[in-house]
Amino acid sequence: MNLPFECKVGLRYTRAGRRGRRKDGFMSFISGISIASIAVGVMALIVVLSVMNGFQKEVRDRMLSVLSHAEVLSLSGPVTDWQRTYEDIAAQEKSIVAGAPFVAGQGLLSTGRAVKGTMVRGIDPAREGSVSELVHTTMQGSIQDLKPGKFGVILGTDLARALGVRPGDKVTLIVPQGNMTPSGFVPRMKQMTVTALLNSGHYEFDSTLALTHLEDAAVLFRTGGPTGVRLRLADMFDAPAAVEHINTMLPAGWYARSWTQQNRTWFAAVQVEKRMMAVILFLIVLVGAFGLVSTLVMTVTEKQSDIAILRTLGASSGSIMRIFMIQGCIVGAVGVALGVGLGLAIACNLETIVGTIEAIFGVQFLPREIYFISQMPSDPRATDIIPIALFSFLMSLAATLYPSWRASKIHPAEALRYE
Repeated sequence: MNLPFECKVGLRYTRAGRRGRRKDGFMSFISGISIASIAVGVMALIVVLSVMNGFQKEVRDRMLSVLSHAEVLSLSGPVTDWQRTYEDIAAQEKSIVAGAPFVAGQGLLSTGRAVKGTMVRGIDPAREGSVSELVHTTMQGSIQDLKPGKFGVILGTDLARALGVRPGDKVTLIVPQGNMTPSGFVPRMKQMTVTALLNSGHYEFDSTLALTHLEDAAVLFRTGGPTGVRLRLADMFDAPAAVEHINTMLPAGWYARSWTQQNRTWFAAVQVEKRMMAVILFLIVLVGAFGLVSTLVMTVTEKQSDIAILRTLGASSGSIMRIFMIQGCIVGAVGVALGVGLGLAIACNLETIVGTIEAIFGVQFLPREIYFISQMPSDPRATDIIPIALFSFLMSLAATLYPSWRASKIHPAEALRYE
């Protein structure tokens, strides 16, 4: 190959262990350790960030199977003409594609054996499918089973399990609104029939949410009509900007919020955790870079006579420096390439790998009650992988500077004095 002699010498030093000499074999072993350290660091970064991306995406998608992209709420009273309100907002905000009215409230569900707090949401079954995925998350029934005046209710699967009920059973809903009697305040109670179960895959909703018909919810909470309008946008990531625009046109006593605002604490926590994990795992790559420094320093020390001979043959200080920089770059590039390959292989098959480990050892890494999901998600992204590979390679390149500079400063006479 017609390569500059610096590249040929650098490649030869990198493959020194193949020559069979004990010292060269030891140096090759040290180079292998440096490569492995960098590869492990890059692999760990890719796998961990892919898991965090997958976790965030999975929880977000399950949230949006229940939540809408945005909501417009009235604090001053019921939305008497929600259709006109929706049309006025949609005329100003072109990203809105659908809307549906709702009533929201809190209450207690009782079966005589257990009592559980619940978030009650009144929906219009005919329109709810246009703003959320509730149609696809109900089981043993559908949202179309909710009829006005029948006081049917759809319970989350975990909530129904905690209450010990199933479709067809009766539950008593207790709401905060009530009546004053001679014996004191008596909350309002209504017996309701479980018509279906909701399985969104998100434990927070499946353990607390109860859906009923819009008109029944308005009667129970005495709202006189819908308390807000749920909106669906063409792109859910446009929700924050759309909500900001909508708030500028709403009258006093009204406000809009997006799905990111309803869960901003959780998303903020995930972003902070992701950044901290990236910083911590980059330290593994840094350890590999320090190992590369050690490898090159040892190589320079061993190859002093070779460096002196090259200098006497006319090699410049810059050429000597490039030789060892090339050696370090090869080690860094191989380590980064191996790390990216292994990281992608694990990240793309993580669900299978984790499932196999759980089956073999009888453990569960993600209890639904704690992590909302029960399977290990993974979402490798180029926006993470490319910066990881680039930064790791640049760190490896920076690690070669001092040893290479030290090699370039070796004086031939001093190096050959005792040869």
